[in-house]
Parts: sequence; C-alpha cells; structure tokens
Amino acid sequence: MTGTDRHAGSSGSNPQTSTTDTVDRAFESLDAGDPVLVHDAADREGETDLIYHADAVSPEAVARLRNDAGGLVCVALGHEVAESFELPFYTEEVDHPATGSHDLGYDERSSFSLTVNHRDTYTGITDNDRSRTIRALGSAAATPEETAFADEFRVPGHVHLLKAAPDLLEQREGHTELGVALAEAAALPPAVVVCEMLDDETGEALSSADARAYAERHGFTYLEGRNILERLG
Repeated sequence: MTGTDRHAGSSGSNPQTSTTDTVDRAFESLDAGDPVLVHDAADREGETDLIYHADAVSPEAVARLRNDAGGLVCVALGHEVAESFELPFYTEEVDHPATGSHDLGYDERSSFSLTVNHRDTYTGITDNDRSRTIRALGSAAATPEETAFADEFRVPGHVHLLKAAPDLLEQREGHTELGVALAEAAALPPAVVVCEMLDDETGEALSSADARAYAERHGFTYLEGRNILERLG
C-alpha cells in the first residue's frame, strides 16, 4: 500500500464503539490529516469512500487515493463556498441533450460541478499537480471572500468538483454531504476529497466488510452513513 500511516493502529473502528465515539474519532482523524472511510448505505450507492480534508492531501495521499481506492478523485465543497466561487452544477451549465432525463436510481441529481487545475500546475494529472490543486482548494474554502477563483484555477482540469446541497444532510445523504458535514462539525473548512473504493477482483465497489478490514489494517476510522446522520443529521 502507498502513502503514510502517521497514526497506524490508533484509530481503527470497533463494532462495539458507540456512534458518538466513532464520529468524534473521525473529527480527530480529519483534523490530524488522516483519512476516514465512509460507507453511505446499502440502499443508496452502496459504496465506501476514502475521505481526506483537502488541506491534508499530499502527493502521497493522492497516490493512496488512486492505488488503494481507485475511484474518481473529487473535491466536495460546501454549497456557500461553491456559490461564492460561482460554481454551477454541471448539468445546469452544459447545454447538451445528454444532461437531461437522468435516472440515477440512488438520488435525484448529481453533485458534479466543473473540473479544475491550479494555474501553477503543468498537465494537472500527476500526484504533485493534483495535490497542488486540492490543497489550494482547501485554502480557498477557508477564505472564499479572499479568493479570485478564476485567477487561481483554470477549467477544464483533472480535479472534479462537487457542490454540496444547501442544507447538507437535511436535503441529501451522499458522500459529498457526509464528508462536508464531517469537516464542518470538526471546525474545518468545508472542503474534502472523496474517492470511491473499488474491488480489483469483482470489478465492483469494494464491499463494506472489505473496506472495514482495510480501515482496521491501517488504523483508519470507518463509519456508516447512519453514524453521521445519527450524530449530525
């Protein structure tokens, strides 16, 4: 496995641990720069995302996301932050017939916004470049009123942006909202990286049992979406 385990063995989940303790441990992990694993729900996407606070995404963290998770590396932003940057939902911005008549099965709409690179990157896709873009997004989310978004970022790019619902978990229970809600409750800027964990053997999403086992091996916190909803929803 790639990446660094700064607190390996110290924060793995325990089925007997209370929801309060588990969510508190997630706050501590995000604040310390460690990832947490969040499984939304079996009757929703049924996926576990590896989630970092954007400020903590080093090149080594990008390597973990693409090697150990393998899904799409996205930055989820709080709704007010995205609005201050004039970021639309993708389907509202693109005038093409394919953006209509979505039947997602697990939700009413997608959270996707634009794709960006930081203007100081080269191609934008390397671990160093994506880390540069993601960390800059984290900084921008901390002081959106001081950020001239178009001066700092260019579109299109290699980091997918997600725009959270205005009322977060009261309105939507996707990984976008779950991750942003955790960040806000931990008193961190509302900017997190989310990346789906995939299974090389089955070609499907990694099972929740295997995701939990991964978290235990690396000392990371694992949460079910319902744990977050019980505490923050």
